Amino acid sequence: MSAAGRSRRTWGWHRLDDDWAARIVAAAGIRPGDLVLDIGAGEGALTAHLVRAGARVIAVELHPGRARALRERFPGVTVVRADVAELRLPRRPFRVVANPPFSATAELLRLLLARDSELTAADLVLQRAVVRKYATGGIASRRFALAAGDALPRRAFHPRPRVDCAVLTIRRRR
Repeated sequence: MSAAGRSRRTWGWHRLDDDWAARIVAAAGIRPGDLVLDIGAGEGALTAHLVRAGARVIAVELHPGRARALRERFPGVTVVRADVAELRLPRRPFRVVANPPFSATAELLRLLLARDSELTAADLVLQRAVVRKYATGGIASRRFALAAGDALPRRAFHPRPRVDCAVLTIRRRR
């Protein structure tokens, strides 16, 4: 089956409600000029609020149709069509505010928390059980503090996921 023909369920995609996207971006404390990656950007729910906050956004989306739609909707945003496995992170300080595919969680965290990563902060919408695991010592890091952020109800997504979600916050230690 072609990439464009895959169903929403096959892609594991759950569109984030606009009100929740606004809350997540506001809680992240994005400032004008911040370089922010939106990994798993979908149709741009978070991207729109990041742009409004004045961020320089790199939207990462694997699905070809959604990547094309992001380029049309946000002409000032850099859209990268990539899987987490092939993602190359910026070599300068950056942030992440994202609703990534749940199946890529472990790989994404390894990438973001790698020794050579320039990550300064991340706010990731993940499965609540995963957030609990990592926020309570699932990854021991001298460089980063991981904590559980806001819980998101299943109704914050369309279609509703089968699992509860929450925000995992990651902050570089000083």
